[in-house]
Amino acid sequence: MDGDLALKVERFIKEEGLLQPGDGIVTAVSGGPDSVALLHLLFSLSERWRFRLIAAHVNHGFRGEESREEAEFVKELARRLGIPCETIEIDVPSYIEETGKNAQLAAREQRYAFLLETAYKHGANRVALAHHADDQAETVLMRVLRGASPAGLSGIPLRRMEKNSVELIRPLLRIYKSDLVQYCEQRGLAYRIDSSNLKTKYFRNQVRIELMPLLERYNDKLAQALNRLADMAAAEDEYMQAETKRLYASQVRAAEGVYRLSAAAFAAVPVALQRRLIKLILSYLGADGDSADYAKIEELRVAAMRPGPPNIRLEAGAGIALTREYDMISFHRMKLSPSAYTYSMTAGDRLLVIPETGVTLHMELREASGVSLRPADEAEALFDLGKVKLPLTVRSRKPGDRMKVLGLNGTKKVKDMFIDAKVPPSIRQLVPVVEDASGTVLWLPGVRRAAAAPVTEQTEALLHLKVCMPDRP
Repeated sequence: MDGDLALKVERFIKEEGLLQPGDGIVTAVSGGPDSVALLHLLFSLSERWRFRLIAAHVNHGFRGEESREEAEFVKELARRLGIPCETIEIDVPSYIEETGKNAQLAAREQRYAFLLETAYKHGANRVALAHHADDQAETVLMRVLRGASPAGLSGIPLRRMEKNSVELIRPLLRIYKSDLVQYCEQRGLAYRIDSSNLKTKYFRNQVRIELMPLLERYNDKLAQALNRLADMAAAEDEYMQAETKRLYASQVRAAEGVYRLSAAAFAAVPVALQRRLIKLILSYLGADGDSADYAKIEELRVAAMRPGPPNIRLEAGAGIALTREYDMISFHRMKLSPSAYTYSMTAGDRLLVIPETGVTLHMELREASGVSLRPADEAEALFDLGKVKLPLTVRSRKPGDRMKVLGLNGTKKVKDMFIDAKVPPSIRQLVPVVEDASGTVLWLPGVRRAAAAPVTEQTEALLHLKVCMPDRP
């Protein structure tokens, strides 16, 4: 059986391209039968494949003398095989106390960090982990119980690329534990049993010790069925992720930490891709899996398309917000509204930068003869300088601001003008109010010019204003 297992593992490595001749491989060895078998299997292939093996062991500080004995056991195993061995003792209980993380997550974080450090130290390009098919079955069942997404049903990934081009691989993911134990016994390989694996205070142990045997009464091939589900889910997830990235490339515009797309285009996308696109954008904004659960994703998806108010804002968790402004959906980090400001521009000023918003206002005074009397676009405005009282005041908008609009009797609320022009709320808070020394509102830069100081054929001198609003989409 042991020869058959070695051939099976080697064939799997070749089929999946997990390893290449000459690879440097850090092998995580806990001392249990799974990792002992993995180290020995890779060692048996190392001469023909020219592998450069390094054993690595982490003492998490949970089990006192038992943990220290396991570390010594791994060192001796590596010594007998002639393999370098790196070990570390980490005070994970203290790390748990500092971070508030659960024991298994804390131990995994510290263990993986050490494995990657060992790979960098030895110039290795692979880290081999001993997860096997029973681990995969347990993981899928745990995720089913917790309400996993279709992507979650893919279980433990076969490979994952880490930083600095070091890849985590799991060569035993199609091998069952009974075969690994049998391999060790037939080879006379000693191993250690972690006593914490027998305690049902951990959820995984409860699933393995209590739930799996119960469910196997209804399907004695339960582990195989769960592994098939993981294989199918992984293949379909890979395809859906590729489709999601294609959709992202064609529909989403990213600039300065804001991800924008059309609400109408988003509504035309199948629901499955809508959910995945939201998760992808949230991941780019730094959200972790816990802040992107099904309920939150669905809340964001529905809000992005819900008929009703043209403008909405919804917190997505982790300091991220979704904003819909008319047809534009934006995902972004939550920002504080700009603080109130007031600045003055005298006849000698040419440039005003508003640090609260990043908006820049240019001013030029010039003769009217020989120049166009029409602004180039909505970012510019021309006024009859003889009818304007300087200095100008450039300030943030106030409740109740009004402006006299050309063609209307009386004045109109600035707020209503923003609504009529369908100016997104995120832009409204950037738009300054420009008024002259008499308090007459002259211009909402980039939005609307007042009726005051119109330019005519009799105008002798011009006040030329131009705004730059870099954050405007």
